[in-house]
Amino acid sequence: MHVNLENAEKAIDAARKKSLKLKTQMCIAVVDSGANLKAFMRMDDAWVGSIDIAIKKAKTACFFGMATGDLGQLSQPAKPLFGIEHSNDGLITFPGGLPIVDEDGVLVGAIGVSGSSVENDHAVAAAGVEVLGVCELPEHPWRT
Repeated sequence: MHVNLENAEKAIDAARKKSLKLKTQMCIAVVDSGANLKAFMRMDDAWVGSIDIAIKKAKTACFFGMATGDLGQLSQPAKPLFGIEHSNDGLITFPGGLPIVDEDGVLVGAIGVSGSSVENDHAVAAAGVEVLGVCELPEHPWRT
């Protein structure tokens, strides 16, 4: 099952509103459960370089079913996934990407946000997911 367009647009709208509250300009991407782009927004004056990063954050969160920041903790030197960011035509392993999970606990897509600090990117992504009223995936065996 995939996130539908209506929910993808709701997530982007909520993320945009959070970005405005934080006084930042973001690129916001939503992918379906196959990591294919479903919806995208580049706010006025958002960095062009953030387009690719937002999409890759969404794809990364979808590919691994976890927050990109969590994956980043596992991909540090001497950690079990060191170097993973070089796979899949490039992953992003810092905060700003979150899986979108339906009420049955099924991964239906992911959101990725880029354009500010990683703390702001994560907060904006979280606002996008929260508006859908979804839960996190069950505990991932690789999470620390």
